[in-house]
Amino acid sequence: MGRDDLAKKAGEALSSDKVEELSDQVLDAAAGAAKKATGGKFGDQIDAARDTVDGKIGTD
Repeated sequence: MGRDDLAKKAGEALSSDKVEELSDQVLDAAAGAAKKATGGKFGDQIDAARDTVDGKIGTD
């Protein structure tokens, strides 16, 4: 297996549905923790930041 094959397999793994699901879970947990820490005062901003990050790393 050559370097190009390995790179292709790595790219496919990173764009898989399982990775998307995991990243969503991590982002949801982080957003929830941030909301709890701020007493819910910045919920809209936290949700916007979560969605922005998800757009950068996610496939949805």
